[in-house]
This record gives sequence, structure tokens and C-alpha cells, in this order.
Amino acid sequence: MATYQDVIIFSLLGGVVSLVGGVLLLSQAKMAGKIADYATPFAAGALLSAVFLDLLPEGIEVAPAENVFLAALVGMVLFFFAERFLIWFHHHHSHDSDKDRGASLIIIGDTLHNAMDGVAIAAGFLISVPTGIVTTLAVATHEIPQEVGDFGLLLNKGMSKSKIILANLLSALATLVAALIVFSLGSSDSLPLGSLLGLSAGFLLYIASSDVIPEIHQNAAKRKFIDWQAIMFLVGVAAVAGVISLAHS
Repeated sequence: MATYQDVIIFSLLGGVVSLVGGVLLLSQAKMAGKIADYATPFAAGALLSAVFLDLLPEGIEVAPAENVFLAALVGMVLFFFAERFLIWFHHHHSHDSDKDRGASLIIIGDTLHNAMDGVAIAAGFLISVPTGIVTTLAVATHEIPQEVGDFGLLLNKGMSKSKIILANLLSALATLVAALIVFSLGSSDSLPLGSLLGLSAGFLLYIASSDVIPEIHQNAAKRKFIDWQAIMFLVGVAAVAGVISLAHS
């Protein structure tokens, strides 16, 4: 049975690990770019394995399948409109000369994203410690390349390195806060756990399909005998599948 200590440790771990790529970008931009090139396809594979081999099957065990899949669909639709709103708000209310406003939108979007990561992590731990660990792994792997991109955008907005690190540390705390709130509510049997797992699966699936995988195709190397990004995608699928199998055994 998972405890508050488990949730605190792993949600903090997921948040801190996600900042590694961004901090590295500030000191070694070329190395950070290389890490993102390999971490992005790995994250896509990890997310898909976590969704289809862990979150959805676990949800179906505690709730009717139609409820879980409906929640997953609702999750994807909600996050589509959330992202759409942020894009619309950014385009209509920020200008090239208004760098502070643009930076604030990036940080707000990252904070909301981190909060949903916390929801997914807590939902996993409400099922079991292994499911929580697998979800944390999937969250951390997709956050590394995302943070590299966010740090780069904030640098382009003119923020200093120290302010970028501080802002992202505070933003990362949203993962912990959301995880503790959801775990507290779920521990008192006041949450529909199957639907929550479906919602989390929809969120991670949306990230993989709308953000991570298109980026892989966009950055695909042409006319190379060995496609390392495709290989890392398969490695991500296999690695998390292996962790799921090992954790539940």
C-alpha cells in the first residue's frame, strides 16, 4: 500500500529529474540538444507503454471498461482545449515586444502541465506502489526534452539563467502539490479511481501523440542507415514494459 512518503519522494523525483535537461542546456547547450534528441523518442515509447500496459489495464480492474475509456477520451479532449486556449491566449495577448508576458505564459503552461503530471503520479500510487513508480518514470522521461525546450524559449524571452532555474523549480512544485491533493482525496475513497486512471492515461496519450511523436518525425534524420530515434522509441517501449512486468511480479 502506498504512503504519503512514497508520493512525496517520487513526485519530487519526477520534478527534479525533469529539470536536468533544462539546467544542462544553460551550461552545455550542444549536449542538452543531443540528450533531447534521444530522450524524446524514448519518452514517446515510455508513455505509450505506461498507458496501454499499466494505467488502462489497472483502471479496468477497478471500474467498468467503458467508464475508463470514456475518461481517457475526456482527458484527451480536455487537454486539447487547454492547449488550444494557451495557444490562442498567447497569440492574442502577447507581442514580440512584450517578453515578460510571453515568458509568463510559458511558465503558466508548464505549471499546469506539471500539475497534471502530479495527478497521474498520484493516480498510479492509489493503485499500487509499482504502478506509481512506472507512472513517475513515464512522466520524468517526457519532461526532460520538454524542459529543454521551455528553458530555450525562456532564454529567448530574455530571462536570466538564475530566474529561469528559480521559476522552473517553483513550477515543478505543482507536481508535488497536485499529487498530494489527489492522493489525499483518493485515500478517503472520495474519487472514482478507474476514471481518474483513464483521465491520466488520456493526458499521457495526448502528450505522446500530439507533442512528442510529431517532434520525432519533424526531426527525423534523412538517408541514414541506422535510425537511432526509431531505435530509442522501441527501447522506450521495451524498457517501460520490462519495468511494468518486473514491478508487478
